[in-house]
Amino acid sequence: MRVSVLGLKQIIWQGRTKEVVLPTDEGEMCVLDFHQPFLVKLNKGDIRLGAGVNKVSINDGIARMLGNELTILAQT
Repeated sequence: MRVSVLGLKQIIWQGRTKEVVLPTDEGEMCVLDFHQPFLVKLNKGDIRLGAGVNKVSINDGIARMLGNELTILAQT
């Protein structure tokens, strides 16, 4: 899937991966290729991209999955 992690003034991470783990109100949410569409609020924690190779620490944010594209708006 195509993933974009966007900060307030810059692109934090952009690329393709098969797995992303998001910190949400209900715990960690694992997103895989071709996941159903969703919109979810993110909590403070780490976004893990790929097999945990890349991590992005955030304070909060919003994630949207549509098609096979995950867009994350985050405050770091």
